[in-house]
Amino acid sequence: MPFDVNNIRQQFPILHTKIGKYPLIYFDNGATSQKPQVVIDCINDYYETENANIHRGVHHLSQVSTEKYEQARKTIQTYINAQHDYEVIFTQGTTDGINLVAHSFGKLLNAGDEILISQMEHHSNIVPWQMLAEERGLVLKYIPMNQAGELEMGQLDNLLTDKTKLVSITHISNALGTINPIEKIISAAHKVGAKVLIDGAQSLQHMQIDVQKLDCDFLVFSGHKVFGPTGVGVLYGKEALLNAMPPYQGGGDMIKKVTMEKTTYNGLPHKFEAGTPNIIGGIGLGKAIEWLAEQDLEAIKEHEDELLTYATAQLSEIEGMQFYGTSEAKGSTISFLIEGTHPYDVGTLLNQQGIAVRTGHHCTQPIMAFYKIPGTIRASFSFYNTKEEIDQFIIALKKAVSMLS
Repeated sequence: MPFDVNNIRQQFPILHTKIGKYPLIYFDNGATSQKPQVVIDCINDYYETENANIHRGVHHLSQVSTEKYEQARKTIQTYINAQHDYEVIFTQGTTDGINLVAHSFGKLLNAGDEILISQMEHHSNIVPWQMLAEERGLVLKYIPMNQAGELEMGQLDNLLTDKTKLVSITHISNALGTINPIEKIISAAHKVGAKVLIDGAQSLQHMQIDVQKLDCDFLVFSGHKVFGPTGVGVLYGKEALLNAMPPYQGGGDMIKKVTMEKTTYNGLPHKFEAGTPNIIGGIGLGKAIEWLAEQDLEAIKEHEDELLTYATAQLSEIEGMQFYGTSEAKGSTISFLIEGTHPYDVGTLLNQQGIAVRTGHHCTQPIMAFYKIPGTIRASFSFYNTKEEIDQFIIALKKAVSMLS
């Protein structure tokens, strides 16, 4: 069937609300996505009819909850093509997943070992490595970027050495929309024996990711950006690596046996899932991934590319427009400033007209320092957005600029 954006929109109840007298136009998908009715129903139904703690319970509700939680893990395994379901670790989100790897994989590293990131990373993929480097005497390097918001790939071979133990890189920049050549980065890193973590927070909702084809060692992403609940995410890791890493947290479910003298740890995935998890978060994420798997990802990409091209052309006609992130390979995100205006003021006036965008540094202060700006206005699209919404956005933006001039 041809891609039908109106049919998609009918599945998202929040898209039919109003902000004051204006219909909501939601262009803040880089921060969080909206949720289809099937995910909302899944959450409601669980709490109404199935709520119980999982694992080890002998009663009916516990067994039902456990089965649904573990089925969600298998759904995610299939979607990202992990070899085993126990390579899928439920986390609190992308940030938690990166911190888990920094804590656990980090304990396998020694003083003088090197970690490589990039200049365009989200703070969540910078700060944990800075903390780890300081704690263990590691060397933290970064791949610089150019004015177009692309990584300087010509410097990669010089940055990678036999001391490089991990490369942690964003697939798509949340601030610029740049799609990084992760296949090349993974291949180059593996040649020097380094492992690779891919931050997929901005990519899994826009394209198919096959972890076996990519041969990445770790992948992290957040549920709330892929049409699922907040407070849940996934760390994928290769079995051998996860087995070699010590637990991240201690507590219930991550143990085999506890005595007052010694504890032995559980196997995967439970070794990294201490305590009562976000059960409905995991189940809801599984439902969101199941729903996403039913969509035509090629048609989605084509639609989002059209939105990006159309919006860029319309914005280019506004006097004083300055784009940040002009890479040829881009996701459906536009960051910009308009001469003579402050992004916060523009965002506030757009909100008064029912339009949701993000303003500020987008948790990427090194990017803003590179461009010598305090922040940008960011419009980030999903496949439920339309050209008609972009038209209204342009009208509202021109009105805001005229009010601030």
